[in-house]
Amino acid sequence: MVHVASLFFSSVSSSALVVSSRVEVEPRCPLGQFPCGNLSECLPQALQCNGHKDCPNGADERRCGDNIGWADLFGQKLQNTHPLDQYFLKECCKSLCVQYFCSFCICFMSLRSNEIRVLSDFVFSKYSALQRLFLQNNNLQFISKHAFSGLHNLKRLFLSENLISSLSPGVFRDLHQLEWLMLDHNPLRSLSQDTFIGLQSLMYLSMVDTSLQQLPHPSFCQHMPALDWLDLEGNQIQTLNYSILKTCSKLEVLLLMDNRIRRVPENTFQSLWKLAELNLSSNRIRDLPKNTFKNLSKSLLKLNISHNPFVRIHPSHFNHLTHLQSLALEGIEIPDIQTKMFLPMMNLSHIYFKKFQYCSYAPHVRSCKPNTDGISSFEDLLANIVLRVSVWVMAFITCFGNLLVIGMRSLIRAENNLHAACIKVLCCADCLMGVYLFFIGVFDVKFRGQYNRNALLWMESVECRTIGFLAMLSSEVSVLLLTYLTLEKFLVIVFPFSNLRPGKIQTGVVLTSIWLLGFIIAAVPLMNEDVFGNYYGHNGVCFPLHSDRQEKPTAKGYSIGIFLGLNLVAFLVIVFSYSSMFYSIYKTGINATDLRSRLHKDVAVANRFFFIVFSDALCWIPIFLVKILSLLEVEIPGTISSWVVIFILPINSALNPILYTLTTSFFREQVELLLCRWQRRPILKKDHKSLTSSTIFMETSRAPCCQQLTYLQRVSLTTADPRYA
Repeated sequence: MVHVASLFFSSVSSSALVVSSRVEVEPRCPLGQFPCGNLSECLPQALQCNGHKDCPNGADERRCGDNIGWADLFGQKLQNTHPLDQYFLKECCKSLCVQYFCSFCICFMSLRSNEIRVLSDFVFSKYSALQRLFLQNNNLQFISKHAFSGLHNLKRLFLSENLISSLSPGVFRDLHQLEWLMLDHNPLRSLSQDTFIGLQSLMYLSMVDTSLQQLPHPSFCQHMPALDWLDLEGNQIQTLNYSILKTCSKLEVLLLMDNRIRRVPENTFQSLWKLAELNLSSNRIRDLPKNTFKNLSKSLLKLNISHNPFVRIHPSHFNHLTHLQSLALEGIEIPDIQTKMFLPMMNLSHIYFKKFQYCSYAPHVRSCKPNTDGISSFEDLLANIVLRVSVWVMAFITCFGNLLVIGMRSLIRAENNLHAACIKVLCCADCLMGVYLFFIGVFDVKFRGQYNRNALLWMESVECRTIGFLAMLSSEVSVLLLTYLTLEKFLVIVFPFSNLRPGKIQTGVVLTSIWLLGFIIAAVPLMNEDVFGNYYGHNGVCFPLHSDRQEKPTAKGYSIGIFLGLNLVAFLVIVFSYSSMFYSIYKTGINATDLRSRLHKDVAVANRFFFIVFSDALCWIPIFLVKILSLLEVEIPGTISSWVVIFILPINSALNPILYTLTTSFFREQVELLLCRWQRRPILKKDHKSLTSSTIFMETSRAPCCQQLTYLQRVSLTTADPRYA
C-alpha cells in the first residue's frame, strides 16, 4: 500500500495529471471478448493484459494498470494544486532538507530524523508563515496543547514514526489551513473527538499502524468537514457503524484494511455518498448484509473486501454497484459463485479472485486475476511448456515400461509363477496412471488457447471424473499391491522355514480383493454428489490432492482417510518390512565362510532395498506433506500441486517395472538367454540344411556366448540364495 506520505515524496508523471476528455467509441464484441481499440477485431479475455501485444495496434496492452480509486483521485487533486504547492512538491521529491523563503519568512521546515522528544508550548510561534512541517522519525513522546499555536498557514504536518501515545484535545486548534496530517506509526491507542478541533480544511488524514482500537464516537468527522481521504490501515479497530461515519459525507477514500472489524451494519456507509474507494480487506468480517453497499451505487469505483473469512457472498451483494470499476475478492472461497453476481457491474474493468477458475463467471471484465493456479492458466489446461511436455513423457514412460514388463513376463518362464502374476497385475495398475496422464495431455491439446472458457464444464464433466477415477484406482491398487508384495517377501526372508507362503487360490483371492477395494475407494465419491460434491473436479487435472474450504466435510474426511490413513500406514509397513528384511539378511550372512562374497551380496541387497524404499518415499512423502498443509489451511502454490500430480505421483508407476523386474538378476539372465536363443534359431535352421564350413564356423563362433549364459544361469540358480531373487 502506497500512502500519501510516500506519494508526497515520489515523482508524479505528467501522464497521471492529465485526464483525457476524449471518449473512444469502441465496437461491440461478443461476451468474453474485447475490442482492439477502435478496430473491428475482438480478442478474448485471456489475451488482454497478458504482456504480449496480440492486437495489431497493441490496444490489448493499454490501460492495464489498476489506477482506479485513490491513485486517480490523487492525480486529480495534484492537477488542481496551486503552482507554489507544486513547486514545493517537486523540491520535496528531491529530499532536500533546506529552508525556502517567501517574503523573507520560512515556509518550509524539516526536522526529520532527530532526537526531539517534546514539543513545548508556542515552539513554532515565530514561524507563522510556515506551510510545511516535517517532524517524522524522531522520538517525540509528548506534544503540548499549544505547540502548534500561531501556525495559521500550515498546510502539511508530518508526525509519522514517533512515540506519541496521546494527543491533547484542541492540539490542532490553530491549524485552520491544514490539509494533510500524517500520524502513521505512533502508539496512539485512543483519540478524543475534540483532538481534531480546528481542522476544518483537513483533506488527508493518515493514521497507519497506530494501534488505534476505536474511532472517536459518535461522530468522527465532526471537526473535519472537508475530509476526503482517511487511511486507518493496520490498527486494531473492531467497531464500524453509521454513527461514527455519519458526518464524513465528503469522504472519497476510506482505507480500513488489516484491522479487527467483525461486523459491518447495513447502514454503515449510508452517509458516504461521495465515496469512491473502500478497502475492508484483511479484517474478520464473516458476513455482510445484502444491502451494505446500496447507498454507494453512484459513487463507488473501487471495492476491496479480500482476505476476510466470509461464510457466504450473497448473489445480490454487488447489484447496486453499477459504476464499480475494480473489485477485489482475493482469498475468499465462493462455493455458490454465479455469473449473475457480477453482470450488474457493467463498468467493471478489473476483478481479483482467489482462484483463476472464478474468472469464467465474469466474462465481461477485461482484466481478471490470477491468470493461473500453477496447474492451469487462462489459455491452457497445463499452464506452461514444461508441464505440457512432461505429461506426455511421463505417460509414455509409464505405459511403455509396464507394457514391456507384462509382455516379457508372459514370454519368460518364471521361477515363481504366483509372484510373476502379482507383478503383471501391478503393471496393469501402474499402466492406468499412464492412461490418466495420456488423457490429461489429450484434453490439454483440445482446450489449447481457450481453456478458461471451458474450465467449469471440463471440471464438472464425466470425462474429468472418469480420468480422476482412473488415477485414484491406479494409485490405490498400486499401493495395496506393493504392500502385499512387500509382506510376501518379508515372510519368505524373515521366516524362511514357515508355511506362511500364500498358495495359488490365496493369491488369486488377495489380488481380486485388492482390485475390488481399489475400485470401491475410487468409486465411492462418485456415488453421492450431495455428500462428496465434485470430488475429482477441484482442479484441471481432476485429482483430489489439495483440500480447501470449498470441499465438503465428508469429502475432506474421506480424503484424509485415504491419503493420511490407508496410504500412510501402507508406506510405514513397507519401510518397516524392508528394514527387517535387510537386517535378517545381514544377520544370516554373518556366519558365511566367504567374507567377500557375503559383503558383495549384502551391498547388492542393500542397494536394491534402498531404491525400492526411496522411490516410495519420493512419491508419497510430498503427497503426505501437501495434504497435511492443505488441511492446516496453509496456502500452497499451484506450481507445487502441478509438480506433485505430473511428476511425483507417477514416479512409482514409472519405476515399479524397473525395480521389481528389469533390475532383478534372474530376469536379466532370462532375457539374455531368450535373445541368445532367438539369435541361434536361424543358424540351427541352416545347420539342418547344410553342413558347410562357413556355417560350422559361424555356429562355433557364437556358441561360447550361449554356453557362457547357460553357465552363468546355472551358477546363479544353484549358488544364489533364493531369498534375494
